Amino acid sequence: MAFLQTQGAHVSEGATTNFGDPAAERAAARDGLVLADLSHWGLIALAGEEAQTFLHSQVTNDLRNLAPEHAVFAGYCSAKGRMLANFLVFRRADELVVMLPESIRESVQKRLTMFVLRAKVKLRDAGGEWVRLGLSGPGANALLAEAVGLAPGAQIMDVAHGDHAFAVRLGDERFDVFVAPAQAESIWHKLSARARPVGAQVWDWLLVDSGVPAIVAATQDQFVPQMANMLELHGVSFTKGCYPGQEIVARTQYLGKQKRRMYLAHVEGEAKPGEAVYSPEFGGQIAGTVANAAEAPDGGSDLLAVMQISSYDGGDVRLGAPDGPRLTFRPLPYPYFEPAE
Repeated sequence: MAFLQTQGAHVSEGATTNFGDPAAERAAARDGLVLADLSHWGLIALAGEEAQTFLHSQVTNDLRNLAPEHAVFAGYCSAKGRMLANFLVFRRADELVVMLPESIRESVQKRLTMFVLRAKVKLRDAGGEWVRLGLSGPGANALLAEAVGLAPGAQIMDVAHGDHAFAVRLGDERFDVFVAPAQAESIWHKLSARARPVGAQVWDWLLVDSGVPAIVAATQDQFVPQMANMLELHGVSFTKGCYPGQEIVARTQYLGKQKRRMYLAHVEGEAKPGEAVYSPEFGGQIAGTVANAAEAPDGGSDLLAVMQISSYDGGDVRLGAPDGPRLTFRPLPYPYFEPAE
């Protein structure tokens, strides 16, 4: 953080809030090439000969054949089948690493550790071992290859490894980049020579705009994975076997029609995770919950809301109160999965 402050970063509560011009940074994320410090995202490393077996038994996705060249999304559920966290999972050398908001990292790590029992696995906070950066926008592929020497494959979730850095492809021109601390300043200078530095909220907007949710403290234990589009993001396996909450997740999939899913919307004013949305379809009662929100480039907020499908079909959904500002829905960048009737 001290180095970033010499580069113009404004820091608050462990996160880089901006680099002096938040409005211009939001516009740059929409239209250009940007570089973000992702210190507000944490890492948990799992080491030991049973690390992969252990984590496989705890999460919604199948990790048995997870190779170093590929990452996956996965959910971590309570016994009620509702997510306590969702995260990116990848391999680095002989370890598994999960990436999730730092604000819930400690509590999730502590809960996972409770279930280790006699398994040959140890968990640790790996946040100090890798500097996390986000790179997004036109030219990101070429810049990553030139400045860091990494070229992940063309598929989403492909991973490229180097001696002192690795990167995960999140989109056609969007990457999570992990750099050893000793090389971080040099790589930052190379990347920032062509990519505009932006604050944490700008990167969070890119995730919202991409339809990728992140469970935070305000939304823990609220959403079954399918409600938050984890199926569409390839974060759930129905053939992998047991994990906490698995019966409820499977029942949601195979019994009855899905009643809630996640939508992308814009609203005038500020929105925040955990805030309720309302609909006349329910007599003005609560119809859903904001999963994530970030200030939009043209003002107002873009958000992801997990809500009743019938409320979306009704079209009139309000933020914060039955007479609150109206949500304007936008199409997600991926199709919904429609289970067989």
